[in-house]
This record gives sequence, C-alpha cells and structure tokens, in this order.
Amino acid sequence: MDKLREILEENWPDIDFDEEDQLLDSGLMDSVSVVTLIGLLEDEFDISISMEYIQPKYFQSMDTIWEMIEELQ
Repeated sequence: MDKLREILEENWPDIDFDEEDQLLDSGLMDSVSVVTLIGLLEDEFDISISMEYIQPKYFQSMDTIWEMIEELQ
C-alpha cells in the first residue's frame, strides 16, 4: 500500500488520504481524477481495470482503491 500512497500523495497533495473515506462523494476527486488514477494504477501495478471496477465504491478511499488492486493482482 506504500506505493499506492506515494502515487496518491504525489498527484493529489492537498488530500489527506489517511482521513478521507468519501473522495468522490465529497468532490475531492472527480471523473478526470479517476481516469488519471486508473492509468497510474494500471502502469504501476501491472493490472487492467475493467469497466466492472470503474464504479464509485472502488474509488472512495485509499483502502477501497487498495482492495480493488488486490482483487486484480
């Protein structure tokens, strides 16, 4: 999860990913952010994020993002 934290903090430095659990619902991240993040995750973790996973529930927090990565590895 350290690499995920590094990616998130490098690209969205104003967000406290340890505290936020409603990244999309709160408006801290939007659809453009999610598309950017998907590309970064696919490259870094050598995964393919299918349409099945492009849902808000997978992008609400660092924990939900990490759970998705683990499912796809």
